[in-house]
Amino acid sequence: MSRILPLEPKDAPDAAKPLLEAVQQQLGLVPNFIKVLAKAPVALEGFLGLYVVAGRGTLDIETRERIALAVAEHNSCQYCVSAHTAIAQSIGMSGDEIDAARLGTSQDRKAAAAVAYAKALVSSMGAVSSAEFEAASAELSEEEILEVLAHVALNVFTNMLGKSTRVKIDFPEVSLLSQVA
Repeated sequence: MSRILPLEPKDAPDAAKPLLEAVQQQLGLVPNFIKVLAKAPVALEGFLGLYVVAGRGTLDIETRERIALAVAEHNSCQYCVSAHTAIAQSIGMSGDEIDAARLGTSQDRKAAAAVAYAKALVSSMGAVSSAEFEAASAELSEEEILEVLAHVALNVFTNMLGKSTRVKIDFPEVSLLSQVA
């Protein structure tokens, strides 16, 4: 059961209403985790600000979704695994590629480097080894390495939100790999 119930947009604080309207216009819906964040307009604004800015970077949407899947799986956030699986499917990613991302890799060499680096960042809380950094640097520019870091931070935030508040999953539910094994 959710620890913090989602707000309907009409019941949100005035500062959150335009942000919720923007999400509704962009996605055609307002996911439950956004409705929960609406209770703290500053947190919602911070999340959406980083999300929008990070989305303008050099990493393509598929790589951003691979990172989200890898981080969510590592952090055992079923809400985020479910949400990002649905998003990945909606942008045409194959089931095999989604599964690879959840395991921290990709069939695409450059994306594999980004996802592996993301997984190394989250696994070590940022204290990546020289070998992990050099492996990422062999495939990614410094700009891309820093964007991977931004996406990891963004996704760790949503994973913590999903897990700590037990947001009700409003996407087709996907089991965590640890639940399947």
